[in-house]
Amino acid sequence: MSRFKRDGKMYSRAGFKTQTEESPVPRGLLNAARKSGQLNLSGRGLTEVPQSVWRLNVDTPDEAQQNLSFGGSDRWWEQTDLTKLLLSSNKLDALSEDVRLLPALVVLDVHDNQLTTLPKSIGELENLQKLNLSHNKLKELPEEVWLLRNLRSLQLQKNLLEELPEGVGQLTNVDDIDLSNNELTTLPESLGNLTNLLKLNLSYNNLKSLPVGISSLRSLKLLDCTCNQLESVPPVLANMASLEQLYLRHNKLCCLPEFPSCRALKELHLGNNRIEVLGAEHLSHLSALSVLELRDNKVKSLPDDIILLQDLERLDLANNDISSLPCALGNMPKLKILALEGNPLRAIRRDLLTKGTNEILKYLRSRIEESPDDLHKDAPQTAMTLPSQAKINVQAIRSLKALNYCEKQEASIPDEVFDMVDSSPITSVNFSKNLLTALPPRIVELKDTLSDINLGFNKLTNIPADLSVLKWLVQIDLRRNLLTSLPSELEALKNLRTIILSFNRFKVFPDVLYRLYSLDAILMCNNQVNNIDAAQLKGLDKLSSLDLQNNDIMQVPPELGNCTSLRALMLDGNPFRNPRAAILAKGTDALLEYLRSRIPT
Repeated sequence: MSRFKRDGKMYSRAGFKTQTEESPVPRGLLNAARKSGQLNLSGRGLTEVPQSVWRLNVDTPDEAQQNLSFGGSDRWWEQTDLTKLLLSSNKLDALSEDVRLLPALVVLDVHDNQLTTLPKSIGELENLQKLNLSHNKLKELPEEVWLLRNLRSLQLQKNLLEELPEGVGQLTNVDDIDLSNNELTTLPESLGNLTNLLKLNLSYNNLKSLPVGISSLRSLKLLDCTCNQLESVPPVLANMASLEQLYLRHNKLCCLPEFPSCRALKELHLGNNRIEVLGAEHLSHLSALSVLELRDNKVKSLPDDIILLQDLERLDLANNDISSLPCALGNMPKLKILALEGNPLRAIRRDLLTKGTNEILKYLRSRIEESPDDLHKDAPQTAMTLPSQAKINVQAIRSLKALNYCEKQEASIPDEVFDMVDSSPITSVNFSKNLLTALPPRIVELKDTLSDINLGFNKLTNIPADLSVLKWLVQIDLRRNLLTSLPSELEALKNLRTIILSFNRFKVFPDVLYRLYSLDAILMCNNQVNNIDAAQLKGLDKLSSLDLQNNDIMQVPPELGNCTSLRALMLDGNPFRNPRAAILAKGTDALLEYLRSRIPT
């Protein structure tokens, strides 16, 4: 071989290497994108997007310019227009105006870059539905962004935005906007034009007020204004009839807003404000409320009308100025979490506060039963009292519809306990902290009214199929037993919202749980569960809390990120390596976003 030929070959190869450096995107990846319509270039260290990407649907592939025979699957002229382009976690400081050459884009994700500007041609992406610009350095947006009339999701969190133009009101199809962690001080009235908006995140800004126009967001379900400078909330906020979750934590509110029309409101978070008064007028219309969080305020007392919140499950009053509690609090049927630490309570012993919610509520109920009025209602006392009557709170059966036979250290529930019920409708049963090895067979007698059953702290090794006849059950507490499985018949419990299976011996996530579509909370910490089926879990579209801490999960499926209904996902204490602890510490939203970014495309 001559030196000239050798040099010729070297020159040819050198040219090939130079071309590779100029286009860091593998040719095979581009060819695959022509077929699938999707291109994922996340985390490649790109400082700019190669021209071959912008011109993907414009230029003829190199192979077509050569004398090659194409198979049926390689016909470049049948290519699919690019609809999804992922450029996240790179080092981009700008996007080319050539983005207009990809007019079919539906998803454009450039989060976690160093963008300071956007090209004006972005307004020509008429089909764009999802635009993720979060975690960049944007101080303003071009007016052309508001021409994206088909946009459904706009993610702008963690930028440097100081204002939002009136043009945002033109995005009438958008249903999710995240503006958190910016430097906004005001919002435009045109925000009220977004009548299809379902989620609006304004947290971690410098807002001192909310625009009146926000009351026109009749479809809004979640509004997050955490960590701002709000001193009051406009009364028109009460017109948001679909609002389910409202976050106003870490502001400067001095009084609780009134919500006469927000009858769908389920969660109200008002911690770390300056609220002093909680009155009946604030509670009378919140019949659907399940979470009321008022920690770190200056509340001095609770009204007896707190009992109006019949669906309340969590009441957080930690670090306030409350000196006494209304006994009526003990009659709240669904209250599971009552946080009172940091209050100057006088009537309740400090050791009682450490025993948990159930003990506090039990104490408050006992205060009601000891009142003179209630004593006169009871039947006259006789010299003879049956042993079973001495152990059962008859008043609770009659007035609270509750059958309480807990902490007796008994291996079975005596028949006399059920006999005492007679024909009284029972909604709540507490047989916890006994030595039960089997479900009391007579529990089925309460099938027409029972909604809450507590069998925690026993020695149950299995749950019989008979439990499925309790069709009105809303909550089952089976913590600290010896359970390894659940019967498939429990699928019949169509109203079940909460199931507590913590501290048992489950090695497999019970398959029946995937078919209980009404579930709102699954608590399974401290078991031996080794995997979960994310695809089936996504079918539980009402699930908001999933606690799988301290199990044996080796791998977290990325598809779990698609379970967007989750508001609390707890995975600490498992042996998996990813996600790292730092990701878990950022909270549920960040964890779900991370998992979604790991889903293979």
